[in-house]
Amino acid sequence: MANILAARIDNRLVHGQVGMTWVNSLNANLILVANDAVSNDPVQQSLMSMVVPAGVAMRFFSIEKTLSVIGKAADRQKILLVCKTPQDVLRLTEGGLVLPEWIVGNMHFSEGKKQIRPTVSVDEDDVNTLKKLHELGVKLTIKGVPTDSGEDIMKLI
Repeated sequence: MANILAARIDNRLVHGQVGMTWVNSLNANLILVANDAVSNDPVQQSLMSMVVPAGVAMRFFSIEKTLSVIGKAADRQKILLVCKTPQDVLRLTEGGLVLPEWIVGNMHFSEGKKQIRPTVSVDEDDVNTLKKLHELGVKLTIKGVPTDSGEDIMKLI
């Protein structure tokens, strides 16, 4: 299995906090963004690549491509896996990429969502998806930065 150091849900995907703080804390040398829309959006890819330190590679794959290639990652690749939504994570999990824990970073508030933490808001679909992931044995921990103690999202939904 690939050397996935951490997996994160963040609706902003790769931004300064992810590109610098998480990468440096983990000593990651590859950020893999798994999201269908972004895998086909060179503008978003370019913007995200700007916040990543030199020497850190980036890949932008669809969920399907992630599932087909993740097992082929070289041992030297130290991966930070980032998804935009819990629904992306569920698709990966149901597709066979079962990780013991996903870090929940940013799930911003929008119409129809309920804020459960300052950076985490959920709607009914998110709650159902998170519950399904939990039932599949996936731990879901809210953490803004690596030094946060973390909080089990299931206690909040």
